[in-house]
Amino acid sequence: MRYALILALLTGLCHSSVQAQDTAQTNARTAPADSAATKKTTFTLGALYASNASYYGQTAATALPYLAASGVVQFPFGLYFSGTAYRLLQDSANTISATSATVGFNIPIGKKLTATLAYSHTFYPASSQFLQAANPDNASAELKYAYWLTSGIQADYAFGKTQDLFLTFNTGKQITLGSIARNKDLITLTPAIDIVAGTQRFYRSYVEEKYLQLSKPGLPLPLLPGIPAGRQTVTEEASSFDLLSYNLKVPLAYNRAHYMVEVEYQLSLLSDKALSGAGETRSFLNCSFYYQF
Repeated sequence: MRYALILALLTGLCHSSVQAQDTAQTNARTAPADSAATKKTTFTLGALYASNASYYGQTAATALPYLAASGVVQFPFGLYFSGTAYRLLQDSANTISATSATVGFNIPIGKKLTATLAYSHTFYPASSQFLQAANPDNASAELKYAYWLTSGIQADYAFGKTQDLFLTFNTGKQITLGSIARNKDLITLTPAIDIVAGTQRFYRSYVEEKYLQLSKPGLPLPLLPGIPAGRQTVTEEASSFDLLSYNLKVPLAYNRAHYMVEVEYQLSLLSDKALSGAGETRSFLNCSFYYQF
């Protein structure tokens, strides 16, 4: 049960891929384990390196590798709180590039079905480089069914300067690969697939902010994906609810009684409706460590 708890905490903190924001909003959104998995209050600390910030498989105009530190308090009756701090490695203006706080509640519906409600707020500095910085608030609801596969559907309402709605279907299977230290540890592989649909007003805001930053000092305006040259806004396509990405995640984890080390590879295929690189693929590598008290 302890392995399952740590693995679920990791999934939520890194989904974000953290959705980071998928992996950093990883994106800053935490989905802890079913409350039935633990009979006591637990506290988990984590550290993460990500090769790029992913927001439902989409990325900013330039790569944003980052480090993150997190903490989660989980109560036996389902309530949990979490906090995460992010440091973009190329951010020379801020020591901390973003911080987030999350509160959520797990609701067991049956032995195999669980609902989760959560709200998070991310604090971004001015002129943040994160793709989703226009929407610092996120409210989510998820239904998850655990059988041979663990499958779920999650709705996210992201809001702030703009408003976006996302719907994610995910399914995965934990595979036990064995033990090294005479059953004192466990090696697991948990391949999973996410399919994401949603609106993209966040990208319109991101592009407008980029143009504003560069136009003030008189720098040449960039050619950003989905934005015709000389345009400072995107079309009404940003408000259309479309399929955005297919995401394959392959995390390999080494588990002990109180800690876990994991390396995860994520491959994202963007749909032809994605404004930030339609039809292209994105690759991400995340390395993380979690310790549970």
